[in-house]
Amino acid sequence: MMTNSKVADKSVRPGAVLSSYPSLRGRAVFVTGGATGIGAAIVGAFAAQGAKVAFIDVAEAAAARLAQELAEAGHTPPWWRVCDVRDIAALQAAVTEAGAALGDFAALVNNVASDDRHTLESVTPAYYDERMAINERPAFFAIQAVVPGMRRLGFGSVINLGSTGWQTKGGAYPCYAIAKSSVNGLTRGLATALGKDRIRINTVSPGWVMTERQIALWLDAEGERELQRNQCLPDRLQPGDIARMVLFLASDDAAMCTAQEFKVDAGWS
Repeated sequence: MMTNSKVADKSVRPGAVLSSYPSLRGRAVFVTGGATGIGAAIVGAFAAQGAKVAFIDVAEAAAARLAQELAEAGHTPPWWRVCDVRDIAALQAAVTEAGAALGDFAALVNNVASDDRHTLESVTPAYYDERMAINERPAFFAIQAVVPGMRRLGFGSVINLGSTGWQTKGGAYPCYAIAKSSVNGLTRGLATALGKDRIRINTVSPGWVMTERQIALWLDAEGERELQRNQCLPDRLQPGDIARMVLFLASDDAAMCTAQEFKVDAGWS
């Protein structure tokens, strides 16, 4: 997707042909949690398509580095702000500010999430609320903020990042599982109301993606064996694999796709 080696998509398979989506060129896109991991791959992929990208994240240094790398690669520098999505007023203010700079958003990618490990016994009401404040609430209120602009445009695409972890009964993060299982409900629950204005809404559910965070914190010898046992495909999922599905759903090529879940998990679930 990008030619600069510092931001190149490392997940391109040998012989793969990557698609170009002319309908994305010049369109404004908003991404939550866009500075690292899957989010950074999504931001970079949209930038490479010629979209006008805005993103928010709490990781200021990583966000600044990504914006610089994209500019050095010859892409339009993204609009970005430091924002803690637990603060809904700040989240919605960022959408408003970015929209004033870039125009009404044709696509929203609700990517932000935190899969911290925890046990049933360790969860307090405060911790539970904090997990939902990161992994569940921001998607709803980001949609609320972008929909008026999409209605002005006469179309739009909302892409919610789900997870296959809860579907394969991963047991190390019950609060995360609750939040991510609700994504499909959010998608299907809004599809009819948004569809009247030609606003599509879909879920993309990744499998175990080999981000730097996952490799550093969770991938061990047993994890490697799990991947080998459960994936149908031998390759390890990379952030770019998820970004390419997101691009498709944001583009006009997916004009009649809504209320659906699209899994990118190498066949695990």
